[in-house]
Amino acid sequence: MQDLLSPEKGDQAALLDRIRNLVLSGEFPPGANLPEAYLAQEFDVSRTPVREALKQLQHEGLVEIRPKVGSFVREPTRREIIELFQLKESLEGLAASLLARRGEVRELGILRRNLDDSEAAAQSRDKEAYARLVHEFHWAIVRGSDNFKLVEHYERLMNQLAYQRLVLRTVEHPGRIAASTQEHRAVLKMIEHKDPFGAESAMRNHVFASSREALATDSTSESKST
Repeated sequence: MQDLLSPEKGDQAALLDRIRNLVLSGEFPPGANLPEAYLAQEFDVSRTPVREALKQLQHEGLVEIRPKVGSFVREPTRREIIELFQLKESLEGLAASLLARRGEVRELGILRRNLDDSEAAAQSRDKEAYARLVHEFHWAIVRGSDNFKLVEHYERLMNQLAYQRLVLRTVEHPGRIAASTQEHRAVLKMIEHKDPFGAESAMRNHVFASSREALATDSTSESKST
């Protein structure tokens, strides 16, 4: 039996991460084909480890493998997006509550800088930078919870939701960036005041508002395609 930390295991894990990041980046849009031959050439590996990575991504809900047809980037259904946002609201609300209980920890500095950078990105209308900062804000709160199991489940949830793609869509909505920044400030204020219940409530309200924007965008996309 090979050691779990063998080079082969490490190489496969690295390949899985690289293909996952490629899918989540939006370089291949939802529904796009993921050719095994292209991926093998792109990452300088044989098709066998690529095939194994795609199977794992199918298990994670990011890829759909159609026998004798190919592998495709999978987009969550509307129902799945609703259910994933419900879980996101619970997990992030809990994370904000746990962080508020910890006092002055390094994540608070990250959140303060993040909000300053977010406002600068909003003023310069740099939507891609703003979307990246939104991602960083939420992750800082989750990591700040100091709960490893929460982080583990949250990472899988965010991958299934393909959150970065959703944010890039919702920031197109008039006024959403300004509203989102205000919601972030409300969350941070409660955390700084060491109010776990207020922090959880503010975070839940923010995620709920984000979900409404995402679902509105999803409905608009569906209507345009019909």
